[in-house]
Amino acid sequence: MRYGGANGVLAVSGLDLSVKQGEFAAVVGPSGCGKSTLMRLVTGLHIPQTGAVDVAGTRVTKPVSIVGMAFQNPTMLPWRTTLDNILLPLEIVEKHRRRLRQHKAEYVAKAEKLLETVGLKGFGEKYPWQLSGGMQQRANLCRALIHEPQLLMLDEPFGALDAFTREELWQVIRDLHASQDVTIILVTHDLREAVFLADRIFVMSARPGRVLHEHTITFPRPRDLELMYTAEFSEKVHELRGEIADARQAE
Repeated sequence: MRYGGANGVLAVSGLDLSVKQGEFAAVVGPSGCGKSTLMRLVTGLHIPQTGAVDVAGTRVTKPVSIVGMAFQNPTMLPWRTTLDNILLPLEIVEKHRRRLRQHKAEYVAKAEKLLETVGLKGFGEKYPWQLSGGMQQRANLCRALIHEPQLLMLDEPFGALDAFTREELWQVIRDLHASQDVTIILVTHDLREAVFLADRIFVMSARPGRVLHEHTITFPRPRDLELMYTAEFSEKVHELRGEIADARQAE
């Protein structure tokens, strides 16, 4: 994938990875290595100049409707309540848009259930400006899940939050993955986050990005935050940090 024409920036090249259905995968690497480009390629927001992307057995040639996305900035619409922000994708995804008007109560109940799952029961009528950053990000996760995506793409979703809120949300996304039949790909700079949440971690090279290393994380589930204070967890984080440091030096 190259930006800016034939002589533009080559963002990724030789990038090859596959994620199994129901798996939680994390992608880490140096800044500017093409992690966000990978997200755009998988979701169909960009189409590669060469090579191919397949999602759920179908070649990606346009934006993929079975994908939910959550970013570092929740980007909630300030004039809509939290509940209406969560319902927004249903107005866009065609199969739900047709049903939304006749079955609004059903979708509202589903949104309320998601809010309860992420610890925001009773906050549906609040506006985004009435919520803390962590609460907005919880609502953002609900919005990404409301249309029952088969694939959830998370691009640095907790990066702007304080350490305690971030760890709370790690547990929220851990539990969501355990309770819903969804495949998750997480792009993150936080190596502890990657090791705590993922089944597999892909380490990317400096630009143009490709996969240098792949790690299977064998810590049993469900994982508790206490895991992060074990020697085995620290060793895995240090191993990843060393690989990324080597990748940066190879720029």
